Amino acid sequence: MIEKIISGGQTGADQAALDVARKYNIPYGGWIPRGRRTESGPLPSRYHLSVMPTSDYRDRTLQNILDSRGTVILYRNRLTGGSRLTRELAKTEDKPFMAVNLATRDLFETAMTLQSFVDAYRIDVLNVAGPRASHDPDIYMDVKMVLEVLVYLLYLARETPWPHDLSFDDTPVFPDSVDAAADLVMAGLSLKTRAAIARLDPSDIQTLYFSWVDDLRFRLGLDTGNTALVEVCRQDADVAYFTVEDAVMVVIKAVKSACEQACRLRIIK
Repeated sequence: MIEKIISGGQTGADQAALDVARKYNIPYGGWIPRGRRTESGPLPSRYHLSVMPTSDYRDRTLQNILDSRGTVILYRNRLTGGSRLTRELAKTEDKPFMAVNLATRDLFETAMTLQSFVDAYRIDVLNVAGPRASHDPDIYMDVKMVLEVLVYLLYLARETPWPHDLSFDDTPVFPDSVDAAADLVMAGLSLKTRAAIARLDPSDIQTLYFSWVDDLRFRLGLDTGNTALVEVCRQDADVAYFTVEDAVMVVIKAVKSACEQACRLRIIK
């Protein structure tokens, strides 16, 4: 498994990588120029990156390459600017890298290729680079999709299924808050399952997510118009672009927190 994702914090591809790491509780980091410089202003405080002593983008790019086991560059049509610089610096430093033109590759195919790259070089720290949002407005969602599929493929390769099922009625409901949604999910869990969730390492949150995502999308009405829940989850997630699947993860993290709290209360009693 990838143990850490790093990027330079720029809009577009960089922030997509950081948001995937934040979603799945994968440790993340990387270096950003002095002043937390991005094209849209200082990097939002939700991203916890290290700050370079210089404002030079080149220095930041090189440091992220050096601090990773390998680099993936996801771009469209032509490698330009910082993406091209990343490739050249990776070559110079003789560090493993992979550059994929998303204009000629399907996103799922790209994720499979990236999985092979990660496996071949045993990459535990992955540096993700690509164009900024102003150069490619669609790059954020494409990089996010590629990396989410990669996380899923690596999860499947681990062969660690979640043995605890949800107990739900066949009719969707429409909770309008994260707490209400978490209470609904908790009501369908046995005491044994709650204890297992409480013991899960935060980095294993994907085990719950991939096991339950389809059931929760249906049960919480996320596929059938529960816009109120989607909106409050959007505020909790605090990401640039938000999907229904992101809302599921917000609820799952709330369920894990509730299970941990319930477990602590039982121990105290």
